[in-house]
This record gives sequence, structure tokens and C-alpha cells, in this order.
Amino acid sequence: MSGRIITARHGRPNLARDVKITAREYGDWWARYDASGLHPDEEPPAPLVELAAGAKTVLSSTLPRAIETARDVTLGRRKVPADPIFVEAPLPPPPIPFLRLSPGQWGVLSRLFWILGYAPAGVENHWQTWRRVGEIARRLTGLAEEGDVLLCAHGYLNWMIDRRLRREGWRRTGREGGNRYWSWRVYEPACARAPARTAAAAAE
Repeated sequence: MSGRIITARHGRPNLARDVKITAREYGDWWARYDASGLHPDEEPPAPLVELAAGAKTVLSSTLPRAIETARDVTLGRRKVPADPIFVEAPLPPPPIPFLRLSPGQWGVLSRLFWILGYAPAGVENHWQTWRRVGEIARRLTGLAEEGDVLLCAHGYLNWMIDRRLRREGWRRTGREGGNRYWSWRVYEPACARAPARTAAAAAE
């Protein structure tokens, strides 16, 4: 029987968000976000550590915040392969001059522009990211044939993986933390449903 697929969002990065910046400055801020590791006060939730301990395979994206999350949930006791296929969906700053917003507000606007088709040269567009998510789903499904697999990745990418896995018949059987830092989702294959009652049992 196949194992489960578990996707987890990284912990809180070590970068201030309480600033007002322009779109151009948001591009610089996001680059620093990608380069930053976890805040030194961050600790993984115990249930996520337990899920990692029971996983046959643990993977992460190549961004520092995901690598450090994988290290923390495995308590540093195993080597975790990192692959760029698992990096976050792009957030190119939108072409809006003069406006000053918080990084969180720019993130919402950037995601909206990107979904609507805005992707500067060299930036993966929405359709290309969905194609990448299809490959991620195939890879995770293959690994789950050997046992539970845990992916430490990113918020929006995990949301896209959620849509793909459920479309392909995986059932989301657990969720914790919504889409916040250290949140996770658990999926089981459709064949993991409770066995149907036999005719004899039904007659009892």
C-alpha cells in the first residue's frame, strides 16, 4: 500500500516585514527573503517532527528557509535532498510606480498580477509553474510508493500541489495551521479508503 504525501510550509524567516516600500524595493526585499534562513527563535511543532520521523523520504526546496525547516523537523539526524523544482512560485513585483505598501500587501498584488499573466522576461509564468507542479506531483506520488514522503516547501506552491494531488485522486486527510508558517497538509491515496463491508457483515 502506498504511503502518504505530506507538504509543509517553512518556518518564519529572519527578515522584518513591518516596512513600507515601493514595488522596486519589494523586488529587493523579496530577494533578501529568498536568501534568508529561519528566525533564531523558531522551533518546529512537535506533531510535524513526528510526521518527519515516520517519513521514508524527506525533501526540501533549495531556498535556505526550506532547507533549515527540513533540518529542524528532522532534528538534524538525516540528510535531506534539496531540489530547485520545489522552490516557491514566482512573485515578480508589479509595474506600479510610487505606491508604498508593506511586503505582505505587495505579495498579494504581485501574486494577482502574476496569476493574470504578468511575468517579466526570464520569470516562470503561471502556466509554466502549473506544469512544474505536475512534475512535482508525479515525483511525490512515485516516492510515496515506498512509504510516507514529506516535502518542506512554500505556501503558494503547496497550495498548487494541493489542487493537483486532489485532482489526481489523493484525499486530503489532515491539515494543520492553514497556510501559516510551519503549517502542513496530509494526503492519502484514494485506495486508502476504509474497506467496504462484506455481504455477510451487512447481513448481521
